[in-house]
Amino acid sequence: MSSGAIHNCTPIIHLYVHIPFCARICPYCAFYKERADSSQTQRFCEALLCELDERCTRLRVEPKTIFIGGGTPTALTTSQLEYLLGGFRDRLDLSAMREWTVEANPGSVSPGKAELLRSLGVNRISLGVQSWEEELLELLGREHNAAQADASFHILRDAGFTNVNIDLMFGLPGQTLAQWEATLKKTIALGPEHISAYCLTYEEGTEFFARQARREFREDTDSDARFLERAMVRLESAGFEHYEISNYARDGYASSHNGGYWAGEDYLGIGPSAFSTVGLERYQNVSDYRSYSDLVLAGGSPIGSTEALTAEIKRGERIALSLRTVRGIPSVELNRWPNQRREFEELGLLREVEGNCVLTRRGKLLADSVAEAFI
Repeated sequence: MSSGAIHNCTPIIHLYVHIPFCARICPYCAFYKERADSSQTQRFCEALLCELDERCTRLRVEPKTIFIGGGTPTALTTSQLEYLLGGFRDRLDLSAMREWTVEANPGSVSPGKAELLRSLGVNRISLGVQSWEEELLELLGREHNAAQADASFHILRDAGFTNVNIDLMFGLPGQTLAQWEATLKKTIALGPEHISAYCLTYEEGTEFFARQARREFREDTDSDARFLERAMVRLESAGFEHYEISNYARDGYASSHNGGYWAGEDYLGIGPSAFSTVGLERYQNVSDYRSYSDLVLAGGSPIGSTEALTAEIKRGERIALSLRTVRGIPSVELNRWPNQRREFEELGLLREVEGNCVLTRRGKLLADSVAEAFI
């Protein structure tokens, strides 16, 4: 298989694996996903391991973090998960592994799957709850209800998971601040180690985007800012550190995998639609799991597109992503924009802390606009 990937002596320490299967297609989701086809899933798992084998002949893959996302990885059967994750263990040196995350939807969590994942070395689960309000779950097209989400969390605890993230969404059509307060209160009461709170975005190609275009839904940035501010206040007062715009963690539980992205580190992505960035090359696999499987199993390359990066492009990305984090960006990185920096400091959006420029609480509400000024 000719991959086009770069030969690189520096080990790749972050691995992403994309599982596109979902029991139901959510109308807001822009990630590549399809309904699961039981006749194709085992062949797909074989293709994933085949791609990993090929990548490992060209790159030193010594993961410290693995993130299996989707889609819904737990839409795979227990035997398929055992085959796939066992294949990773057989092929990779996991001696330096510190974080192995699997995304899970409450509708597909079972005691058997949870116990298997834990036994194979997965130590972190990201549970896609999104809301505890039944009407909002229905709007989002989720396959689970609030009771199933609650039960799934406890199944994970019973299986021995001590690092669980709960995904939440705000800025939903018709969502009230009172509903958001209730969702935050319920989530805090469960006691997860990590909470991700994402603002709904209307992504092109989704049903929600089409409904927004028909003016059935509308974006309200002022309302979104109020939801974000409420999350910051409630979660920080409950002991969570707001370490990135959309992420809150108990001490010691910030996501190492996502931290690698934000720091601009190299990463390898396998599976359909997955991106990789190695040195100054970025490439993406084809976004169709059937074509992907056919190509890989026939000895071909699944890469659908490549992009040659420059040091300037990577620098801009690093500034934009680092500004979203609690550490911010070294002040010297912004010396090229003294006027913009001074303006944001005078507006109370940016401040210097121990040699780094970081967003203030007000600045976090306008993070994207601040970052754009420095790119």
